[in-house]
Amino acid sequence: MIFLKELSKLAFVPVVLFGSLATASYLISSGYSYGVLPVLLGLAMNVSFGMERVIPYEKPWNENHDDRWRDVLHAVVNESGSAFSVALLPVFSAFVSGFDIWPSSWPLWGQLLLAIFIADCGITCVHYASHHNPILWRFHAVHHSVKRMYGFNGLMKHPIHQMIETLGGTFPLLLLGIPMDIAALLAFAVAVQLLLQHSNVDMRIGPLRHVLALAPVHRFHHIKWPGQGDVNFGLFTTIWDRLLGTAYYEVSRKFTSDDLGIGEEPDYPNTYIRQLAQPFKTYDQTK
Repeated sequence: MIFLKELSKLAFVPVVLFGSLATASYLISSGYSYGVLPVLLGLAMNVSFGMERVIPYEKPWNENHDDRWRDVLHAVVNESGSAFSVALLPVFSAFVSGFDIWPSSWPLWGQLLLAIFIADCGITCVHYASHHNPILWRFHAVHHSVKRMYGFNGLMKHPIHQMIETLGGTFPLLLLGIPMDIAALLAFAVAVQLLLQHSNVDMRIGPLRHVLALAPVHRFHHIKWPGQGDVNFGLFTTIWDRLLGTAYYEVSRKFTSDDLGIGEEPDYPNTYIRQLAQPFKTYDQTK
């Protein structure tokens, strides 16, 4: 049993992340409809949530903190927005006069990796700015109000901040002429990555922590105190953090709920509607 658990910790990321992206790329390149992507995402979520129970990083994070349905609502709204954005890609393309130089002759997996690399740069820049600009922070603070880290709260974002991040990640791709297939796969990849980036699975990623912005790396970003948590902004990779000088990892660090949240706003609203309204209220303090 101990051997199987340790093996599961090692296999979790290859199976869920690489397996999901490889399967999705294969099916789309084989002519399947985009309808397979929500099915694959649901499968990845079920596997992830199941493993959070079997090999949890922090057992109390599996317990409901009166936040489960709120997080579900955030996920449904934000994922619906992502799907809607992909559906509107032809409309956006018609209004964006780009260079139309996308390397469509590349293998589909190569195009997806390029899209992830470019989108990761844009999203990282928006994320970094959101910790340094008081107005952006108001909307981003919703995400940092979490008191536990598990798969669902990767999608816990204010819709306005979600829109700004999406624009930062996709506008360069629109200029390059990204095709629908790659845009749909990118949206799927973002959802899977957010799932794993906030997962409560006690995953073992070894040297991958130097490249991929997975949960063991991203937990440092959710430290509740300014300065300490202003690290590891990347969505997919640590590349841009290394260029920004914000990459950080400490092997021996262990996290609990006491480390999470917003130190300057310990009573941040916990319900969905109040979280949507909070950025528009007057603050005595900002980050």
